[in-house]
Amino acid sequence: MFTPQGPSLRELTAQALSSVEHGYDLLASKFDATPFRTSDHLLDAVTRTLEPLGPFDSGLDVCCGTGAGLGVLRSVCAGRITGVDFSTGMLARARDAHPTATLVRADALALPFAPVFDLAVSFGAFGHFLPAAQRTLFSQVHAALRPGGTFAFPLPAPPPVGSRLYWTLWGFDAAMRVRNAVLRPPFVMYYRTFRLQDVRSRLEASGFEVSLTPVEPLGRREDGSPRCRLVVARKG
Repeated sequence: MFTPQGPSLRELTAQALSSVEHGYDLLASKFDATPFRTSDHLLDAVTRTLEPLGPFDSGLDVCCGTGAGLGVLRSVCAGRITGVDFSTGMLARARDAHPTATLVRADALALPFAPVFDLAVSFGAFGHFLPAAQRTLFSQVHAALRPGGTFAFPLPAPPPVGSRLYWTLWGFDAAMRVRNAVLRPPFVMYYRTFRLQDVRSRLEASGFEVSLTPVEPLGRREDGSPRCRLVVARKG
């Protein structure tokens, strides 16, 4: 996809017709060559935004995939870093990239951790959780954090209504809903089910105190608003 090293259309089609877990197992070896990998530009910007919010000791990357976010944790955490994902294939790639990290295969909706982490992050995974599942996810992360721990993740500003990107995301979500209505197992991946107002209320309902920090390295839009915010949810 877009590069000679990326997956072919046939491979992407096979992924889309699979379950989420099996789809990522199929894609794992070529995932980092796709646009779906979180960009280094975003990762670097989030790292710079997180640094003043520390210090942090142990860190957890929720739905770590091939390990892009583990580099952020390595930069801002003084202690052990852990990644959790339910795709064996993605974890294998993460292990190659981060051999000293602790990697755990588990469902993010049933995290197998005591409250031992100071910081939890997640990048690019929230589209795999429908609104009802988001509540469970946030509660699970809350339970894995020490008192005073932080759950932080970037949330880009939504595209302007009527823009090309707006209609692209709307069309993708519509196509996924049709696919999941007629095919099993479902492949849950939506771009328009993670709105800031709803996310904030679900985090607060899970016991977090929520604030927003502009990710200034990513700049601002023409109206002066940030292109991306870091959602900072602290466990009281």
